[in-house]
Amino acid sequence: MFFDLNKAAEGDWFPFFESEVDMKTGEISYFDPKPDAGKFCIRSMSPFYEERRKSLKKNHQMVLNPTTRQMERVSYYPDMTAEEEAKESEDAWDYAITDWKGIYSAPNVEIPCNRENKLKIIRIPMFMRFVTRVFQILDNEAVKLKESQEKN
Repeated sequence: MFFDLNKAAEGDWFPFFESEVDMKTGEISYFDPKPDAGKFCIRSMSPFYEERRKSLKKNHQMVLNPTTRQMERVSYYPDMTAEEEAKESEDAWDYAITDWKGIYSAPNVEIPCNRENKLKIIRIPMFMRFVTRVFQILDNEAVKLKESQEKN
């Protein structure tokens, strides 16, 4: 089996597929991509958050465990302000969407893949459903890969 180590850093290409929400049941239906659909290169956000956690300092506090009546040390990451949370979310989306092709705002007017446009496109509900489904696909592939490695 061959592994492309650069692929993990770049992401996987997915053709855009549309979806709709059934208003009666709330279930989402995904459609097959159209032949001329634009393509998005997307990678998992997990490495972004793992790397970010390495740079954060944990707070520690001694609290009483009511069951054992002993003091225990509890570690946690400090709460972020609303601005810090918004910045982290924007950084995560910028990290996850690495590139796109064939995405147009008007005929023959291709939208460049930059941070500003990434933050605009994630506000479109249909695109968010698409990305959520792509993350599910990526997570399923990661689980399958891990299981196959454990069997060997």
